[in-house]
Amino acid sequence: MSFQIRTEPADQHFDAAPGETILAAALRQGVGLPYGCRNGTCGSCAAQLIAGQVDYPSGTTSGLEGKPPGTCLTCQAVPTADLVLGVTQIRGVAQIEVRTLPCRVVRKEHLSHDVVRLYLKLPEQQRLQFFAGQYLDFILRDGRKRAFSIANAPHDDAAIELHVRHVPQGQFTDYVFNDLQEKTILRIQGPLGTFFLREDTDRPIILMGGGTGFAPLKAMIEHAFHIGIERPMQLYWGVRARRDLYLPDLPLAWARAHPHFTYTPVLSEPDPDWQGRTGFVHEAVAADHADLSGFDCYLSGPPPMVEAGRRAFEARGLPRDHLFSDAFEYAPETRAAAGG
Repeated sequence: MSFQIRTEPADQHFDAAPGETILAAALRQGVGLPYGCRNGTCGSCAAQLIAGQVDYPSGTTSGLEGKPPGTCLTCQAVPTADLVLGVTQIRGVAQIEVRTLPCRVVRKEHLSHDVVRLYLKLPEQQRLQFFAGQYLDFILRDGRKRAFSIANAPHDDAAIELHVRHVPQGQFTDYVFNDLQEKTILRIQGPLGTFFLREDTDRPIILMGGGTGFAPLKAMIEHAFHIGIERPMQLYWGVRARRDLYLPDLPLAWARAHPHFTYTPVLSEPDPDWQGRTGFVHEAVAADHADLSGFDCYLSGPPPMVEAGRRAFEARGLPRDHLFSDAFEYAPETRAAAGG
């Protein structure tokens, strides 16, 4: 016996098989629901449960913390009755096929003391179609997955660019940082996630990244330049010290080439000779913008940074529908390396 699911306000209908999560059923039938980590921690898949009942067989519901009553996590929730969900659908992502492919490491660069850049080449005649800001999974030999944000724009897809931060005691990132060799064959699955640049709006853009949360924002910015978006774009990049700005010249070059783009690095543990902004990156954004009601804001990085930014920006009038986020989980290694 399957359960019928209807979404509002789009009035989209689909069904879920017994034991199937809402998100799995939606993706199986080409219904574009928002999601991120797919393990119940990030909260990106949260939807309003207007009618019906769900169960959480996995028991993983930490992504519900801070959400309004009546919210469900579609990536973990299994229907036990017919449902009506209040959720904003993302039609474009659903139209892109999620594929599992082999890839070859064609280039490995140490960008800083704890960040490596990888370039992955797919088999001949193959390309990975994706939206700027999405991520992919590495599929390990034992079936585990490790997620990394795609750092290149869709038009520049001869190779897939990833920024990998060395996570302390992270088995996979230890391997990537120390032992992974060029020409190694790996297996990936993607594209994944609903963190991508919204193009059908005239609102100015604020992009806030923490650490290697810069990776998906880089893809968005380069895509925006490529398609000719000339809305004001402001990038705030928060790190501890100057050495953590692992591509320091790139945003400066963007700012020189594009008058509508500005860049603000923010150091929380600044070097003695640092003359720029200091403190937490979300505080710098808030200090510069007393009213965010007219902006689109993109947040990418560690969950505490994303959550602090969400609270601060909503307090300054940012509507929830115009705040887009991708929170990286560093431990356990699940969404552990999505860009970081």
